[in-house]
Amino acid sequence: MKKVKHLGIIFGILAIFPLAACGNSDGNAADSNGEADYSEEVDYTITGIEPGAGISVTTEKAIEEYDSLQGWNVELSSTGAMMTELRGAIENEEPIVITGWNPHWMFAEYPDMKYLEDPQGIYGGEETLNSLARIGLEEEKPEAYKLIDQFEWNVEDMEEIMYESEQTGKAVEEVAVQWVEDNEDRVAEWVEGVEDVDGVEIELASTPWDSERASSGVLKEVMEQKGFSVTVTELDVAIMFESIATGDADATLGAWLPITHKDFYEANQDNIVDLGPNLTGAKIGLVVPEYMDIDSIEDLNSK
Repeated sequence: MKKVKHLGIIFGILAIFPLAACGNSDGNAADSNGEADYSEEVDYTITGIEPGAGISVTTEKAIEEYDSLQGWNVELSSTGAMMTELRGAIENEEPIVITGWNPHWMFAEYPDMKYLEDPQGIYGGEETLNSLARIGLEEEKPEAYKLIDQFEWNVEDMEEIMYESEQTGKAVEEVAVQWVEDNEDRVAEWVEGVEDVDGVEIELASTPWDSERASSGVLKEVMEQKGFSVTVTELDVAIMFESIATGDADATLGAWLPITHKDFYEANQDNIVDLGPNLTGAKIGLVVPEYMDIDSIEDLNSK
């Protein structure tokens, strides 16, 4: 990966994710109808993740487009900091609005959260995670290409690994290895017709998010069982797409489409091979706990 690896460290991390909110009626401010004014309670602030992340950029666009979000701001920090704020708010039944997304273990830990409706479609609808390969991989390393093309799983699979990692403190990659051992029938479908190899080198480009670590970790283990020598390199999203387009990496499982990584995909689509979805049902948007009595972004109030 040469200079691509260094650039991946330097650039900010892009990701994709929706907004989540929570609160209760105890001590809440009230609007003119006497109802809880969650907007005022959270000081018209969305608790976000890293600057430059896909969900952060999308949220800034939502603030521009929605009348109900005029005067709001998104507080950018880190995913870990956001989750700490969410955990404290839910434990104390205090209002909070965060950026949130599936797949993520937050929905396993807090199953009563819900997405706010997004009438303007700023966050898009259902997303897929697509596998991309460099041009020439099929001809040069056909067994690798075939296995990557046949890899497919679901949101629940990925969230199972992420939640187990969060609960046990084990690395996502370690949990992924155990998942492969526990799901032999699923793995058998991916390797059907794939011949064993002897040390063929494969480089997978990924992003430094637990969702992508889960998929890359699972595929790495399966490929190594077939005799491949696999390296997973974590990169900024923009560099990840560039690495496939330039041939510095062989493939990635982490292209969020059609909305989240649309710009990166379109900028590189002539120089990559799109193998289609390896996971369907991904989603980003605004999310709130069930106890928060709002259903839509338009239920929030401008400042």
